[in-house]
Amino acid sequence: MKVKITETAFRDAHQSLLATRMRTRDMLPIAEEMDKVGYHAIEAWGGATFDTCIRFLNEDPWERLRILKENFTKTPLQMLLRGQNLLGYKHYADDIVTKFVEKSYESGIDIFRIFDAMNDTRNMEQSIKVAKAQGAHVQGTISYTISPVHTVDKFVEFAKELEALECDSIAIKDMAGLINPATVYELVIRLKEETDLLVNLHSHCTSGITPISYYAACQAGVDILDTAISPIAWGTSQPPTESIVASLQGTEYDTGLDLKALNQIKKYFESLREKYEGYIDPISERIDTDVLMYQIPGGMLSNLISQLKQQNALDRYQDVLEEMPRVREDMGFPPLVTPTSQIVGIQAVMNVINGERYKIVSNEVKEYMKGNYGRSPAPINQEIAKKIIGDEEPIECRPADLIEPEYEKFKKEGEELGIIKKEEDILTLAMLPPVAKQFLKGELEEEPFPEAHKIGDSGESDFGAIPTEYSVEVDGDVFDVKIMPTGYLQIEANKDGNIGPITGALTASMQGMVLKIKVNTGDKIQKGTVVAVLEAMKMENDIYAEEDGIVEQIFIEEGDTVNAGDNLMLIKPLEE
Repeated sequence: MKVKITETAFRDAHQSLLATRMRTRDMLPIAEEMDKVGYHAIEAWGGATFDTCIRFLNEDPWERLRILKENFTKTPLQMLLRGQNLLGYKHYADDIVTKFVEKSYESGIDIFRIFDAMNDTRNMEQSIKVAKAQGAHVQGTISYTISPVHTVDKFVEFAKELEALECDSIAIKDMAGLINPATVYELVIRLKEETDLLVNLHSHCTSGITPISYYAACQAGVDILDTAISPIAWGTSQPPTESIVASLQGTEYDTGLDLKALNQIKKYFESLREKYEGYIDPISERIDTDVLMYQIPGGMLSNLISQLKQQNALDRYQDVLEEMPRVREDMGFPPLVTPTSQIVGIQAVMNVINGERYKIVSNEVKEYMKGNYGRSPAPINQEIAKKIIGDEEPIECRPADLIEPEYEKFKKEGEELGIIKKEEDILTLAMLPPVAKQFLKGELEEEPFPEAHKIGDSGESDFGAIPTEYSVEVDGDVFDVKIMPTGYLQIEANKDGNIGPITGALTASMQGMVLKIKVNTGDKIQKGTVVAVLEAMKMENDIYAEEDGIVEQIFIEEGDTVNAGDNLMLIKPLEE
């Protein structure tokens, strides 16, 4: 039986190895050659690409999709869609889901790979229904993971639910490269016997076992395999396209793809890889069998490294890896795939860098504990849940049933801001409001390419760095002065203690963007009041007042980027 190949170079491969930073202009020169190969599909959109386009590349993701569709006239374009999450990190209202899926199909998506991080079909129903109504191919997806509650029987039962929703095929989405040959053989056999759907296997090379598992899947009757052209394969990416094609040549699973044609594509991506070398962290390229214990998916691993660097905490990498399984167990063993991989991973980062478990909790973790992301695969640790949400009872209904229609609200907001030029802009605003506003206003710029990484490199370059800390002598006394991004000075005590730290200064515990300021100068506040919301590592984090007081000075504005330790506002304690 001929096996088909889906090429991931334009989505998951660069999401896993290049922090999703490939520019559209670097995709187009090779698109025509890729269109001739005979791939089953080109995965080119969805996942983190939408966010990264606007946040870092100053590109319109809708324009990318339309341009790619113009260049791929023979090969279907595929996207990864997070069910009710779409391309964001929370559930959206049904009207947003409907408009988004319709516009994605209209703009060029032929195959919708739809998944839910919790494997909760209730969170997939709307997007599946709308995609089917457009006439698209809908691939219902199993988020594969290992835990005491995830079994082959459970995955097959879930696949049957997806077939009942009229999906056209099933994908086994093994985002962390965990599936072994024996398990994949059994699972594919069962899926082929107990459903009438095509079966697609998607995995990553993180653990090193994936190429063997791919062959076992072929023996079991798999229909489609996901691969990446070799210069951006291996490590946390997919197995190399050329290697899989060569391995299957002359067998009953022969893909029929031409290695010479693939070689031309390989040469292009070799040169492209050199251009993007600065985004490739050596850790992401390596085989790491520890993934079998901590189970971090490919895209999350490279992003986790990037996020730790932003927090100046890369030295805590191993601590975070060890904390992640503990957080995951606390939360009822959710599969680690967006958004739950971010929710679990970033909570693990917070637990480590703050020195206390769940001292700071993202709003997304609170919503998860309330049941607003769906049913957890296993019961949540009730002691942790009580610490986070108190006595609040989790919901039992489909989470999206509690979300009021949002499309007209975002349309009105965007029009009032004067940033809506086309219908897609409304959807962009709905996906990621804080960043989208900056993007649609034209306030963002494409980030520069970073210097290439070196083994052991901290990720920061010493060249061209501007000093931000000085020793200043005033009348014979020496003070340590730090220049802050907002233009004020933070003065720390000198060795004689002549000047102390600013009394009542509330500081940022991590690097991030100021999403909301919830108080004004002069406000009288109580300890525990939410005074600001910081978006850190794509999660929203409430900043609380540490004591009763009066807001005397605010040093930040919404949209500012702050670093760990930066002063946010000055709160004067109430007089006794």
